[in-house]
Amino acid sequence: MNPASGGASIDGSAYRYVVDLARHSPGPLDTTIEAWSAYGLALFALLMVLAWWRARRTGAPEALTALAVPVVVVVAYLVNDVLKTLVREDRPCQTLRVRTLEACPAHGDWSFPSNHAAIAAAAAVALLFVSRRLGALACLAAVAMAASRVWVGVHYPHDVLAGVVVGAVVALGSMSLLHARSATLAGRLATAPPLRVLLSAS
Repeated sequence: MNPASGGASIDGSAYRYVVDLARHSPGPLDTTIEAWSAYGLALFALLMVLAWWRARRTGAPEALTALAVPVVVVVAYLVNDVLKTLVREDRPCQTLRVRTLEACPAHGDWSFPSNHAAIAAAAAVALLFVSRRLGALACLAAVAMAASRVWVGVHYPHDVLAGVVVGAVVALGSMSLLHARSATLAGRLATAPPLRVLLSAS
């Protein structure tokens, strides 16, 4: 892939179609999607807090698993950001002549993979290890987040797909390792008074 403009050859036409559709959509719809694209990650933070609060009532291993979710999300973000600096793909709104809903990021704010999509996917997959219900809600929200980044014009479709894969793989691997050892780790950590508060509702 050409770091500067190769993204357009992959799915530039699909990107143009989505951006054009967004430009001709009703204003309230665009405003809602713009707001979700910009601030929707806050919902994942809220779900993480809720998952931890509920897990404390279940047991220390479950609470520890819930506490690991934000850590896993940070790891997924860091992995994704390293990939960004290696690929160095320009934003589609810089390469293609299009009008976008969101202001185009500056040169050097690379496009591939999407950080928003990676964070959302990592949170969603990690939350599934804590609560199927909250995880399922987060999965739907992650799909909506990924789609919104293309809709507002700051990512190609392949950017968000790659971000979802990165986030999901990091979360699945990390949480699987933790889940197998959560009981042992929780037993050791629960002996420390500060951590006991975080791992138990009592």
